[in-house]
Amino acid sequence: MTMPTNASAAAHPLSDITSSDSTLRRFLHGLPGVDAVGLEARAASLGTRSIKTTAKAYAIDLAISMVDLTTLEGADTPGKVRALGAKAVRPDPTDRTTPATAAVCVYPDMVAAAKEAVAGSTVKVASVATAFPAGRAALAVKLADVRDAVAAGADEIDMVIDRGAFLGGNYMKVYDEIVAVKEACGTAARLKVIFETGELSTYDNIRRASWLGMLAGADFIKTSTGKVAVNATPANTLLMLEAVRDFRAQTGIQVGVKPAGGIRTSKDAIKFLVLVNETAGEDWLDNHWFRFGASSLLNDLLMQRQKLATGRYSGPDYVTVD
Repeated sequence: MTMPTNASAAAHPLSDITSSDSTLRRFLHGLPGVDAVGLEARAASLGTRSIKTTAKAYAIDLAISMVDLTTLEGADTPGKVRALGAKAVRPDPTDRTTPATAAVCVYPDMVAAAKEAVAGSTVKVASVATAFPAGRAALAVKLADVRDAVAAGADEIDMVIDRGAFLGGNYMKVYDEIVAVKEACGTAARLKVIFETGELSTYDNIRRASWLGMLAGADFIKTSTGKVAVNATPANTLLMLEAVRDFRAQTGIQVGVKPAGGIRTSKDAIKFLVLVNETAGEDWLDNHWFRFGASSLLNDLLMQRQKLATGRYSGPDYVTVD
């Protein structure tokens, strides 16, 4: 695994690009246009790759280890979060060889309960912040949201960008907010920047948002909140994987990718792992650099894992309903 190399927004060779609004705009609009037909065709082609037996078992375990097990509902309770944390630590209580998930993702007020539930394990606690999912709040409110989550013990912060500012061409405002949130995370928490790709309208905008997030110091770039109609797709994830690959080639800084929303089956997860391997490369095939934002995916991964081990599917009570 490549060790973390992400540093402050000012530390990389492209930092002069963000010295003014005009230079940032010029850079973002100078990025190559996206061939939508070619992008979607490549994503579809990679999705047809067949993975069998031993390789499939490895891929399922890898996918389990990359899940950010998520609950982001108004009805969340400490009890529900503790149960989710227990499942993250030991996804299959009947099989101790099952890997733990990467993280549990909750609202800031549930961080303390999640932290207690995963204590002593490798499972991280991630928290959405910055007025998730709409991001419609003053910067001071967003930063207070982040600081509360970090103070409660969050290891990772998932922030949303101001899509209105981005779509209005106010790139420097978006950049400055990401930088401020990164600073609020301090050294305690890694920062995932959510673009809500379903609201960005074009692939060109997704490419620009990817570079903007990385220039501002994101540790991860993330597709979606899971709260809109269009979330993670193979095509938009492929585009973001190309961006992190090219960013590392230019700066030496590695940034993670997190597709979120709509990935529900083992078959889908494996398709995304193929995208990672064939686009960014093996360095990203680790939960330090790639995650699945999901609530229902884990259950299907566990069912498929059990099928590979025993040759049959268990009954519907084999996994918990979260």
